[in-house]
Amino acid sequence: MHSALGRSANRSRRWLGVILVGGVLAGVLGLGWTLWTLKGRYRGLIYGHGDERSMPAQPVAVVFGAGYWPNGVLSTILRERLDAAVQLYREGRVKKLLFSGDNSRVDYNEPAKMMEYALSQGVPRDAIVLDYAGRRTYDTCYRAGAIFGVSDAVLVTQYYHLPRALTTCEGLGLHAVGYAANRYPYRGIYLILYRLREIPALWRTWWDLHIIRPKPILGEPLPIVVESGLGDGNS
Repeated sequence: MHSALGRSANRSRRWLGVILVGGVLAGVLGLGWTLWTLKGRYRGLIYGHGDERSMPAQPVAVVFGAGYWPNGVLSTILRERLDAAVQLYREGRVKKLLFSGDNSRVDYNEPAKMMEYALSQGVPRDAIVLDYAGRRTYDTCYRAGAIFGVSDAVLVTQYYHLPRALTTCEGLGLHAVGYAANRYPYRGIYLILYRLREIPALWRTWWDLHIIRPKPILGEPLPIVVESGLGDGNS
């Protein structure tokens, strides 16, 4: 009897050891994938201020919403994204700007605010397309393909956000490059918080892409029609 108990205890310890080793290996692999994705995976696909002419021309720029204040003033992050998108349009690197943001409340309309700012910068109305259901990165990328027929695009957002956005588009079958909208320095606690937030957000993206595949708000297709002549310039 004691021998049987001993063998059972040994088996339990072996299984515990296997579980612990497996957990450590999974953690190491997960950490490696996270660091690779955030730091190196998309290095050749991300362009920044000054790289406009070396960036491949794309038919559409997908611009992610980032909030505005109750008085209507755009957040600094959103204004950066819009300034970057307007620059790409002016230099002929894109033909259409897809503004995607949250309009889940009657009194809050990110895409409309984004359009208002772009119009004030001289972008013509017919170059702007609005997506009112881009409540998060996954929704924006999913709807870009499913609703607006986008297959090739440049994603306009801050550098810290681009790896997750590119991962999302890649997982959904969209061919994309990234354009870092950074125009102002981010330092101290804000930069740390932005970067730390990307770690759980990236794993949420992996879960969405490979496990649950949620469908965002959809509707009738509204394909973006882009005329030929990319890269000819608009101003």
